[in-house]
Amino acid sequence: MSAPILFPLSAPESSFTIAGRLFHHAWPVLVAQLLSMSMLIADTVITGRYGTLDLAAVAVGSGVYISIVMLLVGVLQAVAPTVAHHFGARRVDAIGPALQQGFWLALMLALPGIALLAFPGFLLELSSVPADVAGKTRDYLLATAFGLPAVLLYRTFYAFNNALGRPRALMMISFIVTSTHVPLAWALVHGAFGLPPLGAIGCGISTAIVNWIAFACGAVYLARNPDYRPYRLFANWQRPRQSDLLALLKLGIPMGLSTFIEVSSFTLIALFAARLGAEAVAGHRVVANLAALIYMLPLAISIAILVLVGQAAGAREPARARATVRVGMGLTVALVALIGVLLWVGREPVVALFSADPAVRAVALGLVFYICIYQIFDAVQTVAAHALRGYKVTFMPMLLHALCFWGIALAGGYWLAFHAPGRGESPTVAGFWEASVVATILASMLFGWLLRVVMRRPQAART
Repeated sequence: MSAPILFPLSAPESSFTIAGRLFHHAWPVLVAQLLSMSMLIADTVITGRYGTLDLAAVAVGSGVYISIVMLLVGVLQAVAPTVAHHFGARRVDAIGPALQQGFWLALMLALPGIALLAFPGFLLELSSVPADVAGKTRDYLLATAFGLPAVLLYRTFYAFNNALGRPRALMMISFIVTSTHVPLAWALVHGAFGLPPLGAIGCGISTAIVNWIAFACGAVYLARNPDYRPYRLFANWQRPRQSDLLALLKLGIPMGLSTFIEVSSFTLIALFAARLGAEAVAGHRVVANLAALIYMLPLAISIAILVLVGQAAGAREPARARATVRVGMGLTVALVALIGVLLWVGREPVVALFSADPAVRAVALGLVFYICIYQIFDAVQTVAAHALRGYKVTFMPMLLHALCFWGIALAGGYWLAFHAPGRGESPTVAGFWEASVVATILASMLFGWLLRVVMRRPQAART
């Protein structure tokens, strides 16, 4: 007998019920994201104990790798609202084919991704990477290229599983992957169990291996979990269908570019800040790390909002979708504001955890105030952007992201840091954070306006 399909309820829900559903979905996603971040931290620690050149290679290589992967993964996130709409509309027969087309798209996107990772010369030249570091970086990126198809296939499963409201499997797989990567990377980098020490390339090989492990776990979970049998995920396997692939690309390319714009803006800020000296760069890095950690919370809740809004829109229940946005926005802003207050109160011991250098601490402490303000408005725009994805609105948000994060945060930050009155002779990294605050305030207003327009129109409930 097939397992029952758990569709969204059609009865009205209270704010407490919606909040409970959001937390139920968000906390496993949050844990999974933090575990993924810990892999990057582990790579830094492991290669840092091996050698400076290898540490630099992993730092540069991981930046390139993450930028490429996040761009492609962002495109594949189109699977989430697509499946969520089918699920909400109870189109059971459409769910399996949607996943299959997502897998085909992942394989197609892997081809240009592998080419960029295997031949990164022009990217390294643009960054003026020293020759000795560039060689090790190429080896690291070539190793990661072998795991790129697995990353994209797994992230397709990731989006699909989220869309059906089953994120706990993602948390467990992330735990398996992280607990495998750390000892494996250490053994490959330093040499253990009879293996020769490989340095930076060891982290790349380990990354590729655990990516295939993650995809294998996801595939086994899909094949053996009885709850997925009604969807017939692997039955009547379809060939690539142009119309379905184009629909995913139309929805996903703006999502991928939005993600790339946000990631690249912070990467470029770090490069521009290098002119200000090691202390300024290190202080900015401390604050950026804190911002990234805090961001994981609103991102996890926003992913849950995307799924619930998509399901409600698919079910043609606009009132439920609006209630989800309202409750999710309030919860996210309240939690991030609380974290901001706690960070401000404990800023000195928190910053001390990241650096023992008094000069670096001074720079970081001077920037903490900007984080506390920035994160609140960034939470608003993150929730609004993901809610819009739940409504399958992605093109205009991409333009708004480009305006705010490239046009104001990056270009405006460069002017404030180096050319604003009084800073021509005394440039400061604070200029970038001042512009980032302005950019997120504007983004929260623009995204909020666009979301209100979308929620009020009759098409908001259509699939």
